[in-house]
Amino acid sequence: MKVLVFGETGQVARALAMVGPARGLIVQTLNRTQADLSDPAACAAAIMDTDADAVINAAAWTAVDAAETQEDAAHVINAGSPGAMARACAARGLPFVHISTDYVFDGSSGPAWTPDAPTSPLGAYGRTKLAGERAVLDSGARAVVLRTAWVFDGAGKNFVTTMLRLSETRDSLSVVADQVGGPTPADAIAEACLTIAQALVDGTGQGGVHHLSGAPDVSWADFARAIMASAGRSTTVTDITTADYPTPAARPANSRLDCSSLHAAFGIPRPDWQAALTRIIEAGIIEETQP
Repeated sequence: MKVLVFGETGQVARALAMVGPARGLIVQTLNRTQADLSDPAACAAAIMDTDADAVINAAAWTAVDAAETQEDAAHVINAGSPGAMARACAARGLPFVHISTDYVFDGSSGPAWTPDAPTSPLGAYGRTKLAGERAVLDSGARAVVLRTAWVFDGAGKNFVTTMLRLSETRDSLSVVADQVGGPTPADAIAEACLTIAQALVDGTGQGGVHHLSGAPDVSWADFARAIMASAGRSTTVTDITTADYPTPAARPANSRLDCSSLHAAFGIPRPDWQAALTRIIEAGIIEETQP
């Protein structure tokens, strides 16, 4: 199977480029010069020209705070282009896997969010991602929307690399403790996307919305403490509230995702983020770079 992937330098796209060949698959990633996410027509054209068997969109506008003042630009990338991709996939008869986010929910307290729970984004980023989901699902393509949260790997700009960088020069860190979710290894998302794509190609999988996040659920502060312990750092972590760390965009307090439908439909379990964290740190953290 050959898979066309939108995105080249992001966490999940990088993981797809490594995981795919290890599974005997051909993975073609597209950078911005090959498919500009701010140009929906160019994204559709890339699909119309491909000889791939399936398409995965691992690219997005992920600057949550910047989206508050640049929502139109974020909407094109997070909704306009995914919709164009999905419609092109429908025209070609190609399966499409689209990665979305926990930010489509308002983060109110309660149980883990199920795929069919009511959506109510708190900010511009969540609104644009929700619009993208709807465009994909309305396209007529054989499409799966995979929502995930708190993505990390050993490179790029993410919570793990940021915490370790800060620990190099600080004895203590204050981290939000009233936001809870499941840290999710990027390679686990890549594995899930490829499993879903293969099932859609084989005709054994159905389209729809599913969730994937790591287990167990923790607060950001507890995740930070786990990072320090795994890396052997002496930096202490102090709990603070969301109110103590204001940001332009509101963050969901409850990012817990119910992943049972993904396991039932595709046999994909929740990944153990603690084991993944240990593996990543043992392999060596790469200098933090912009994705």
